[in-house]
Amino acid sequence: MLLTGIVVFPLGVAAATYLEEYSKKNWMRDIIEINIANLAGVPSIIYGLLGLGLFVRFLNMDRSVLAGAMTLAILVLPIVILSTREALRSIPPSIREASYALGASKWQTIRNQVLPAAMPGILTGVILAMSRAIGETAPLITIGALTYVAFLPTSPVSAEFPYISFQGLFDAFSVLPIQIFNWVSRPQKGFSIDAAAGIIVLLIITFFMNGVAIYLRHKYQKKIRW
Repeated sequence: MLLTGIVVFPLGVAAATYLEEYSKKNWMRDIIEINIANLAGVPSIIYGLLGLGLFVRFLNMDRSVLAGAMTLAILVLPIVILSTREALRSIPPSIREASYALGASKWQTIRNQVLPAAMPGILTGVILAMSRAIGETAPLITIGALTYVAFLPTSPVSAEFPYISFQGLFDAFSVLPIQIFNWVSRPQKGFSIDAAAGIIVLLIITFFMNGVAIYLRHKYQKKIRW
């Protein structure tokens, strides 16, 4: 999820900012907007097939953590773009006009005024998109996520300089929903207990992320006065 957030946050915000602030109203922009809206409703299994063809085979990432993160990133990217555009649209034109009146350029206005004011809405959209990604299994199964992990993942901390290892990004992986399904399908009673514990952990994480999104929206809505 951390890798997915690192990829999707700058790409989604940059794409939404360009479409909302820089692109001209023409037929090409209309086509892009229609496609982004359609991609937000595409079944997740389709993104799994795209990730299998693009990241696993074409880019030779194999069935790794990096390939899984990139697949989830393209899954939630349309959602982040749409939510960011809505947040940017909520900023009144007077904020931009006041910045221009003081001599700021377009990029200075966007960077120092528009984006900070829209950041609560942007963060809310990103968190809700990540909460959807955390429960996805179909695209990860498609690219070859493991149903049973019999090894310890590579630690990101190395004993040798530079003391950081990126080897773990290319290891095989699994995710909690797949592990829960594997435990539920086993007849032993101990696996049922493990599955119940995994479900509780997944629910806690999802509720926490949604709660943070609601808190940010409520907190900053009280501060906004325009």
